[in-house]
Amino acid sequence: MRLLIITDAWHPQINGVVRTYEHLIKELETIGHQIEVISPTDFPLRIPLPGYSEIKLALAPSRRLKKMIEAHTPETIHIATEGPLGWAARKYCVKNNLNFSTCYHSHFPDYFAKRVASFLPFLYDHVHEGTKKLVRRFHASAQTMMIATQSLEDELKSWDFKTPMLRLSRGVDLDLFSPGEKTLFHDLPEPVALYVGRIAIEKSIEDFLKMEWDGSKVVVGDGPIRAKLSRKYPDVHFVGAKQGEALAAHYRSADVFVFPSRTDTFGMVQIEALACGLPVAGYNVRGPQDIITEPFLGVLGDNLSDAAHKALKTGTKIQRNEHIQKHYSWENVAQQFTKAMIPVK
Repeated sequence: MRLLIITDAWHPQINGVVRTYEHLIKELETIGHQIEVISPTDFPLRIPLPGYSEIKLALAPSRRLKKMIEAHTPETIHIATEGPLGWAARKYCVKNNLNFSTCYHSHFPDYFAKRVASFLPFLYDHVHEGTKKLVRRFHASAQTMMIATQSLEDELKSWDFKTPMLRLSRGVDLDLFSPGEKTLFHDLPEPVALYVGRIAIEKSIEDFLKMEWDGSKVVVGDGPIRAKLSRKYPDVHFVGAKQGEALAAHYRSADVFVFPSRTDTFGMVQIEALACGLPVAGYNVRGPQDIITEPFLGVLGDNLSDAAHKALKTGTKIQRNEHIQKHYSWENVAQQFTKAMIPVK
């Protein structure tokens, strides 16, 4: 089937949405589907997303997008994101009576409300409610909306989302992420607590940075508040963004993975860490509670420091890796996605 994916998140961005579709496309092509991607890089006019200068959004994309969709003659259309391209694609499909699917990747109501509240706390509820209505409207016209976990589905239904929902989990590159020798951090006091992800306010990273810890803390990633936080927490090791084998080496060389986010819809870094043998510590919220389902995987609780200390004593690397092998393969994700694909007419 000729599948067209329209997304505001694509290369050179590094995030969970991009990585999801990278792996998904590879698997879908392996089983015979033809995939085309329309992203901001296909448009000459782009503007940086406020607060994320590295993310460029297509400006006024409708006319060019219409021509591109018609040139691709897709048999099925998937709109991945709720950005300018996503809204333009949605408008085109609705106007032309074309069926399409969407995916709820990012919890924008939480993201936007938390960002606004960092400057104007009294606006949190208003912004959260307004953004909920906006994303609910975006997905309402889709024939199906893909979601990562049961807890996310339950929450969206409580927000009065009526769009039919189908599961789209996530996978791990097990050839890359696996237990192995500790090659880094030999000069750091143990135990080493690791954070991997964007350095942004919505990730609640400061909860990790200020938690009580007798060993060392390492932060892998980049983002708009990295410089500020690296000055505020000089004892924390900020090593920048890592990919591929370098990222896997950081996972393998740590002792516990700490996931402080309360806003993620899934958190792929958790299953990458588990695949490398690391136990996970986090809050008992949507995302972590769907992944940390066995005692040997880690500990969730209200206190990150307590959870991280307890996680050090849970299970074995082999148990965690075998669990990920069993439950999180990209092949299974591709099969889920294929079931959700619908003809445009």
